[in-house]
Amino acid sequence: METVKVIITNDQKAVKIPTGIRMLIRRCCHAVLELENFEGSAEVSVRFVDNEQIRELNREYRNIDKETDVLSFPLGENGVYDINHDTGAKLLGDIVISVPKAMEQAELYNHPLQREIGFLTVHSMLHLLGYDHENGGLEEVHMREKEETVLTQIGWKRNNSYYMGDE
Repeated sequence: METVKVIITNDQKAVKIPTGIRMLIRRCCHAVLELENFEGSAEVSVRFVDNEQIRELNREYRNIDKETDVLSFPLGENGVYDINHDTGAKLLGDIVISVPKAMEQAELYNHPLQREIGFLTVHSMLHLLGYDHENGGLEEVHMREKEETVLTQIGWKRNNSYYMGDE
């Protein structure tokens, strides 16, 4: 892997973004690509929204009329990605995180908001790279193992809670 450009925008006002979250997200993106032996440069967009904004996106793109914690919009398929012609970087896609929902889940699972946002970022990065857990089984287990491997590597080993909810 050469370079990773992570573009982060905050389009919500419901929750103040804690110091260090942007660096955490960049570390998560980098760690996933490193784990996956990603070759070349990459670009990913991360957007913070509120519950209503993510509900609208979920309804528009997945026909599910409810808020969720995170949405992933991959730009590649089977390892083939669009290229930023200015930089040569592979455009992996977009990650949209509901910060209020992440805060709610952090409280529910009794861990810091940073750990929850780290988890959601790693989870979505794996989706951008083609992983899926919708059908359960071994594919879901494999994805969960990768999530925990990355989070442990960057210092956010999980506690005794384990998120297995729907998206």
